[in-house]
Amino acid sequence: MIERYTLPEIGAVWTEEAKYQAWLRVELAVSRARAQLGEIPTEEVEELAEKADFTVGRIHEIERETNHDVIAFVTNVAEYAGDVARHFHFGLTSSDVLDTAGALQLREALDLILGEARALTLLLAEMALEHRDTIMVGRTHGVHAEPTVFGHKLAVWAFEMERNLDRLSHAREVAAVGKISGAVGTYANIDPKVEAITCEALGLSSSPASTQVVQRDRHAEVLSTLATLGSTMEKIALEIRGAQRTEVRELAEPFGRSQKGSSAMPHKRNPILAERLCGMARLLRANAAVGFENNALWQERDISHSSAERVVLPDSTILAFYMLRTTSRILHGLQVDEERMLENLNSGGGIVYSGRVLLALVENGMARDDAYRIVQDAAMRAWEGEGGFRELLEADDDVRERLGDGLDDLFDPAHALRNLGVVFERVEELKRRLEDG
Repeated sequence: MIERYTLPEIGAVWTEEAKYQAWLRVELAVSRARAQLGEIPTEEVEELAEKADFTVGRIHEIERETNHDVIAFVTNVAEYAGDVARHFHFGLTSSDVLDTAGALQLREALDLILGEARALTLLLAEMALEHRDTIMVGRTHGVHAEPTVFGHKLAVWAFEMERNLDRLSHAREVAAVGKISGAVGTYANIDPKVEAITCEALGLSSSPASTQVVQRDRHAEVLSTLATLGSTMEKIALEIRGAQRTEVRELAEPFGRSQKGSSAMPHKRNPILAERLCGMARLLRANAAVGFENNALWQERDISHSSAERVVLPDSTILAFYMLRTTSRILHGLQVDEERMLENLNSGGGIVYSGRVLLALVENGMARDDAYRIVQDAAMRAWEGEGGFRELLEADDDVRERLGDGLDDLFDPAHALRNLGVVFERVEELKRRLEDG
C-alpha cells in the first residue's frame, strides 16, 4: 500500500485521494480485527494490506458504470489485491466505511482548527496585556459611554476564544466516533468485537448504538461549534471595521505598501479582511442549519444528509481554519492609534465623565434628579457644540457651590479603570494555561 497523504494543510484532509485513503484505513483495520479474532488468516490479511491500493481516476471510471462510489472503490482495490480481496469489505455496509472514515477526516480537520484556535487565543491574551494601559472610550449603542482600555476588549475576546477551545475539544470528541455494525446497526453479519477492535486501532470511540449511520446530532454539534467560533471572529472583525471608519480612525487592519483600496478613489483604505470574515461567518451559520436538518432521517437511514455533508463539512472546516489564520493576520498587523483614541475620549470636553460628576453632586448633598438635570443639560449643550462639558459645568453656580473648582479628579480616567487589574490578572492566568499546553 502506498502512503500518499502527508500534506498538513486542511484542504488536503478533504481531497478525493485523502477520502479514499481513509476508506482504505478503515477497511484494512476491519480485516485485521477479524484476523485478531481468528476469523481469517493473519498472513492473508497482511498480504491484503501489502497489495491493496487504488487510483482516483479508476474509481471514478468504475463509478460512472455502477453509480455507487463504495462499490467502485472496493472493485478497484480488488483489482490490485487479487484473491485475498475476498476478505475486503466482508460483512460491511457502505456507511460502516463512510462514517468511520469520515470521523478520521473530521477529527484531523478539527485538530488543525484547534491548533490555529489556540494560537489565536494566546495572541489575544498577549495583546490584552500589551494594551492594558491603552486608554480609549468605551461605547454602548455606538455612543460614547465611559473610559476603558483597548486591552479590556482584547481580554473579552481572549476568554471567549478559550470557551471556543473547550467547545472545539468537545466537538472533536463527539465527532471521533466510528461504527462497524452493518446495514441497520444490528451487527447481523459482523461480530461487535470487530467494531471495538477496529475503532480502538483507529483511535476512535465506538458508537454505543447506531442505525446504518452514525447519528447526525454529532455532526450538527460540530457545525454549530464552528458557527459559534465564526461568530467570535466576526465580533472581532466588526469591532475593527467600526474603529477603522474615517470619523473614528482608532484601529486599522494591515495595508500593504502596494495595496490599492479602490479603482476609482485612490484615498480609500478599506477593511477588506475584516469584512471578508463577517461574510464568511454567515456561511458557517448557514451550514450549521444544514447540520440540524441532517439529523432527522427516515427510519434507519436515507441519503438526504450525505449530499449536503459533502459540501458543509469540508467547507465549514476549511472556512473556520482560513478565518482563524486571517484573524491572526489582522491582529499581528493591527495598527493601534493611541493618540486618536485619547482624542476621541476627550471629544465633547469630557462628557464621558458625566456619571462621575453626577455621583459627586449627589455625594455632596444634591438631590439625584436635580443633579441629573444639571449634568445632562451641560452634556447636551456640549454635544450641540455650545462649549466643552467641563467648562459648562464650571460655569454653573450649583456645581461650583457643591464641587468648588476641583473637578480634576472627576475628569481623570484612572478612577473608571482602577479595578481593571483583576481582569488582567485573569488574562495572565489564561496565558500561563495556554503556554503550559
